Amino acid sequence: MIRFDNVSKRYSEGHDALVNVNFELAAGEMAFLTGHSGAGKSTLLKLIMLIERSSRGQVLIGNRVLDQVTRSQIPYLRRQIGVVFQNPHLLFDRNVFDNVALPLQIAGMSTREQGRRVRAALERVGLLSKENDSPLALSGGEQQRVGIARAIVNKPAILLADEPTGNLDPALSADIMQLFQDLNSVGVTVLIATHDIALVEQMQRRVLTLDQGRMTSSDALAEGAYT
Repeated sequence: MIRFDNVSKRYSEGHDALVNVNFELAAGEMAFLTGHSGAGKSTLLKLIMLIERSSRGQVLIGNRVLDQVTRSQIPYLRRQIGVVFQNPHLLFDRNVFDNVALPLQIAGMSTREQGRRVRAALERVGLLSKENDSPLALSGGEQQRVGIARAIVNKPAILLADEPTGNLDPALSADIMQLFQDLNSVGVTVLIATHDIALVEQMQRRVLTLDQGRMTSSDALAEGAYT
């Protein structure tokens, strides 16, 4: 589903964010991307999202080489990819329903279909009863769930998460991780970037480890991977 073939990314100021990275994430797999701050985790995710382009090597989704995707094709590719950030970046002048519906509105989906999909996404994250609430009335964990609902409302094949539990306490973090596992169980490919090693070790999933832009491990299981 996602493949990196000798991928490097050098920024214009000369910083090598990624160096000869190789890995493959199978369709329907869930894995964690770990590493120290500045190791290249966010850059790797940005290459998948086509926010950035690789300097060398190839990034593929399925059989599609991302360097061959034109600017006009990027919005269509991104509909296959849901993204969750540490800060869910909700719009506080809109209610929960409208925040989740935003990707569908941009895509020009009918109002009826928007309603069906938004409510299905909110039900999956346990917030259907809050659809008319302001995000300001929600807890931090609930706001993150709204962000997840918005990420999955397009029914993406891939879900990327960049430090999704960074602002949450351990109990809420565990709840969010359970949501990711539930989504993975229905076939969504999930890649989660995090520096929370204790949380990763609990999940018993494959771990991809970056160190100064290099992939030092791409097939270790969380159990015992850091001992």
